[in-house]
Amino acid sequence: MTTTQSAPGDGVRVAAAQFDPHLGDIACNTARILELLDQAASNGAGLVVFPECAVTGYTVGSLDEARALAQPADGDALRAIATRCAARNIHCVIGTLLAEGDRVHNAALLIGPSGPIGAYLKAHLPYCGADRFISKGDTGFHVFDTAIGRVGMLICYDLRFPEAARTLALRGADIIALPTNWPTGAETAPEFVARARAFENRVFVIACNRVGVERSAHYIGRSCIVAPSGRHLADASPTEEETIFADIDPRQARHKRLVIAAGEFEMDFFGDRRPELYA
Repeated sequence: MTTTQSAPGDGVRVAAAQFDPHLGDIACNTARILELLDQAASNGAGLVVFPECAVTGYTVGSLDEARALAQPADGDALRAIATRCAARNIHCVIGTLLAEGDRVHNAALLIGPSGPIGAYLKAHLPYCGADRFISKGDTGFHVFDTAIGRVGMLICYDLRFPEAARTLALRGADIIALPTNWPTGAETAPEFVARARAFENRVFVIACNRVGVERSAHYIGRSCIVAPSGRHLADASPTEEETIFADIDPRQARHKRLVIAAGEFEMDFFGDRRPELYA
């Protein structure tokens, strides 16, 4: 467990719970998620982010297998997680394959002490794992106002598309929660991309990866919590299950003007935009 303090004063402790989900073992994964929720709450966290497809696993081999694992929004696993969030007065962002009629989505669900708050369906699908077979998400990029700040969600590959994070930032996000399954070959994501998205948008990024091996995929861990300055506040192991924490003040993400020398060197990351030229 790693804890880093980013700022004194009012704020919230956030966490990324990096672990090794078991493909298809919903009961085992749910039990582990509940255990990690308890641990995060006991360490004072107001928000904990879990990996992509933490409930179900990710590397399915067909649409039929994805459908067999996909969870309904009101299913037992997600209701158990919501019940624990209520009992421990904590928010979480949880990844799962989600059943929606005949379609299956790669979803991130934001759940708080009062129950489900919002859902995000992965918009950008790489040719990898379950994303080879499931439906593209059409929720768009929404920000949810919560007791611990304004939270937006992306999933894994979405981070590679700057428009997605920028849309969340323009809509007022303080925190971008990113459940992810970064495999071998995705090392640039924790090294550079998460840092860039945080800095260019002046938001906090909480990226939670998994570890272990699932079928032929090896996962690289390295979950991270990044400040609006682009500085890493906490980093997880590349191989071990680990929960990382950081104490943040979400209000820092609402100041988009960076003053290096007052009246001499200032940058307004949103005020200086020229959207009329971007078409």
